[in-house]
Amino acid sequence: MARVLRSLHSSQPVARFQRCCGLFPAGGEGAGDGLAGTVGGGDHLPARDTCPGGSPARQRLPDANGVKSSPPPQIAMYIGQVTKDILKWPRPHSPPVVKLEMRAEYGMPSTHAMAATSISFTFCIATINQNKYPLVLGLMAAFVFSTLVCLSRLYTGMHTVLDVIGGSLISAALIALTYPAWDIIDHLMLTSPFCPILSITVPLLLCYNYPKLENYSPTRADTTTVLGSGAGATIGFWLNNLYAAPNYPNKSLLLSFPPISEMMMVVLAKFLVGIFILLVTRYFIKGMALRVLCSRYQVSVNDLEARRRLEIEVPYKFITYSSVGFSATVLVPLLHELLGLI
Repeated sequence: MARVLRSLHSSQPVARFQRCCGLFPAGGEGAGDGLAGTVGGGDHLPARDTCPGGSPARQRLPDANGVKSSPPPQIAMYIGQVTKDILKWPRPHSPPVVKLEMRAEYGMPSTHAMAATSISFTFCIATINQNKYPLVLGLMAAFVFSTLVCLSRLYTGMHTVLDVIGGSLISAALIALTYPAWDIIDHLMLTSPFCPILSITVPLLLCYNYPKLENYSPTRADTTTVLGSGAGATIGFWLNNLYAAPNYPNKSLLLSFPPISEMMMVVLAKFLVGIFILLVTRYFIKGMALRVLCSRYQVSVNDLEARRRLEIEVPYKFITYSSVGFSATVLVPLLHELLGLI
């Protein structure tokens, strides 16, 4: 078993997969560059080479049909990001792997694999009683989607085989453990008067107590972004449930589609309106939060090192992306309704 795990943790299977896909290193790439012992061959974190031994379905209350909705995928992402910085396993070495991306963070587990597995399978399970499709077909689609994401992480040279397997297994375990409580979690998140307070304080506490590293890593910023957007979206869902009419009937959904040309025009219009609102929200909130925080701590807004400090990075990322999440779940649907795009 230990030999199998060492093989899965090796860079060689990733390199062989890339060669099978037609991806070869450029002439002389990596020759004598001395990068084989660093994280990712070009990243800037010290490697501890330890050998291994969200959505429409959430915007409703539990009903008589027994439809369940999943817990926030931010849970899986937070666990994955923290695990990376605790284990400190390096990414595949280059050479022999060809790096198509450069990320200054550790590899195990693959949070892309975790997100793909958790989102696809929880979406399938949460909507199986709402839509008319066989469970087997939904599970097959979820499996294909998550597999393609995992293979893409191997192709780009960002993860070992063990990284993506570990990420998928962690998400599968979280789904299995939390599934019995999905209805309870959903009901509390949509109806509890403490939901807005908890949605802000709990993620902020997690971000401020993120594991400290000797060298800077973007994982804390990425984690704050994920938790912030989830907090804003959760508050938006709570507000919609409090003041808006239910989005879906109590019966199973009866799907009817308009002509394809009309549907594509509406989809494109909704997409452009939504993206515009989110980009504007991010631009103004980020600028305002940065200016206020940098003024508070008497540093320049353009000072990258200062912006990476805990007391600046966490609040400005959280404020920015919680505003984006709130806009996506409250402001954008309201604007769609005002423009007649619903």
